[in-house]
Amino acid sequence: MTDEYEPYEYVLYVDEAGDDGLKRVKPIDKNGGSEWLCIGGLLIRAKFEHQTVEWVKDMRADINAVQGPALHYRDLSPTKRARACELLARYPCRLFAVASNKKNMRGYNNSRAAKRGGKQWYYNYCVRLLMERVTDFCLLDSIERFGSPRYVRVVFSLRGGHSYGQTKAYWQLLKAQAAGGSTFLNKREIAHQVLRFGLVEYVPHYSVAGLQLADVVASSIYQAADALGPKWAVEPAKALEPRMGREANVVADYGLVLQPSPPWKANLTDDQKSIFSHYGYKF
Repeated sequence: MTDEYEPYEYVLYVDEAGDDGLKRVKPIDKNGGSEWLCIGGLLIRAKFEHQTVEWVKDMRADINAVQGPALHYRDLSPTKRARACELLARYPCRLFAVASNKKNMRGYNNSRAAKRGGKQWYYNYCVRLLMERVTDFCLLDSIERFGSPRYVRVVFSLRGGHSYGQTKAYWQLLKAQAAGGSTFLNKREIAHQVLRFGLVEYVPHYSVAGLQLADVVASSIYQAADALGPKWAVEPAKALEPRMGREANVVADYGLVLQPSPPWKANLTDDQKSIFSHYGYKF
């Protein structure tokens, strides 16, 4: 549960699309897991936290997606998916996503990372990439606005098979490494000044409006990257552009992160490259 006595200035909702299985991976393996794992984040100021309920209600009414208890991107028609992304981009938020292509990871077992992050080391690493950028944004924004760091509440969509305790333990290790100057793969670091573990929680997707919006982010980016899938489309993800996170006015490697790095290692098709090129990646 969240520590309600710890004040926070930001709220980050995190959801995912695809799976983190590496034993068998499409298209190399016909019956393998997804080619992509995408982690999506919706960041808002805390003052908008309760307004997300109305955002989802208005969005569902606009696209006539009122059946069922929650908004699910995968259940929408192509036209409604594009419209949902267009509407999301009108709200006061910042959007972040990590898209990891798994082909070059097929069958890989990182024993070093497994010791740090447990069995779900690959998922934890992708979340780390997201958190590095989101916490950087929060740190810079809070210093500019308040003169000091302000905390971000982090809400994960609860998924079976994930140990979120392992994720937090991994963050603790990264914090200790950062303090000791021994961070491994340290192009960036999580800005721990804006994190408090009492402000991290895990709840079902259907019960929190912000997570349903994060699902729109993760799933639209996944759909745009999954060019070999039957429902490939890039227009919904392109519609998110006004709200994508930027560093020096560039989305690539900040609001949208492509793994592996450098991008050529992913061996993407021209169609798969499309959404990443749109957001500033060079191949």
